Amino acid sequence: MSNKENILKIWPEIDWIRDKELKDKVTVAWEWAIENSVLSADDLMEIPFSLLIKDCNVTFMNHKRTCVHLAVDIANRMQENFGDEISINMDILVAGAILIDVGKLLEYEIVDGKLTTSDFGSKVRHPFSGVAIAARFDLPADVQHIIGTHSKEGDLGKRTVESIIVHHADFVSFEPFKA
Repeated sequence: MSNKENILKIWPEIDWIRDKELKDKVTVAWEWAIENSVLSADDLMEIPFSLLIKDCNVTFMNHKRTCVHLAVDIANRMQENFGDEISINMDILVAGAILIDVGKLLEYEIVDGKLTTSDFGSKVRHPFSGVAIAARFDLPADVQHIIGTHSKEGDLGKRTVESIIVHHADFVSFEPFKA
């Protein structure tokens, strides 16, 4: 199976992006991240979503998929309830939600058979490496913004509506598991 097929297998939500060019860029960004990681696409279905949570049994992809689905659910509800009072670009929202943790693939190394944070990962957190990956593939600034502001690093800036939604979807699917 090719890297692209592996990406589409673990990320069927990429098909939710209507814009073909954006969809292709999201796929290629994930392909590059996996090619430059110690992890495979299949590993993402097994590894814990956070090394910060002791005995975490929720997988990386389970957390990621939950975040994407929550973000879409929130956006749909907001559009339904607020109508023309709010504008949400669903392609940007979905692309950003899918990519917020792509930089994590560069944060890991395997030492003595155990997944751990690499030297690079201890110095360059995934919001920064994720933006760099997105920029490498010319993803729109609005997608890069979501990646860069989805975590605590974004707390000092002004988030777009799409970034606000993804930020909260990510934390809702993270905070309950913290010890």
